[in-house]
Amino acid sequence: MKTLTKYHYDYPRPALTTDCVIFGFDGGELKLLLIEREKKPFKNRWALPGGFVFIEEATEDCAKRILLEKAGIKNVFIEQLYTFSDVKRDPRERIISVSYFALVNKHQYELIAGRDTIKAEWFELSKLPKLAFDHRKIVKTAIQRLRGKVSYQPIGFELLSEKFTLTQLQALYESILEIDIDKRNFRKKILGMGLLQPLEEKEKNVAHKAARYYSFDKKAYKELTQKGFHFEL
Repeated sequence: MKTLTKYHYDYPRPALTTDCVIFGFDGGELKLLLIEREKKPFKNRWALPGGFVFIEEATEDCAKRILLEKAGIKNVFIEQLYTFSDVKRDPRERIISVSYFALVNKHQYELIAGRDTIKAEWFELSKLPKLAFDHRKIVKTAIQRLRGKVSYQPIGFELLSEKFTLTQLQALYESILEIDIDKRNFRKKILGMGLLQPLEEKEKNVAHKAARYYSFDKKAYKELTQKGFHFEL
């Protein structure tokens, strides 16, 4: 590993951190991953998984490392959200945070409280506790980004299992957008896109009529976009 040359700066420099907004879905309401802090400041307060960037580390690598160290989450695709730089956002010192967000199927991950963490839990967006630092602001920004993107990209499928019903898919979009969607129009539009692959499998042990399972056809989506198709919900 290349050794960085030491340099003395004449002016104070801010520290750099990353914070991760991880959304999960289990068929009901959209959820957010939070950790309970073990150390000051904001000891015992809930917060987004975050930490300081190492001197020879990219911010994205830091975000992935923090997710693994503090919540046991790994191999997740994350996307840069925004840079938060309010002067007094952290009581310790001048700290700038590069935030990232991701969509995951929460059933695929077993949360494990790690370094500097008392516990890690999923919270419904409507029942979030008081958050440390400016993390409420970061979450609000991530929700706005998510609601914008689901309207023109099929990223919502990242929150579902590999197989899902149309009812589960509609519930997901209603949870993200916080609106009621007409069932008939939604199904007509989503099926008309040619992005769903019907499976030879239906729900089992349900009180209502068993619904058919579908899967998202990534290959079809890629081919359609190359032909100029634009996803729009």
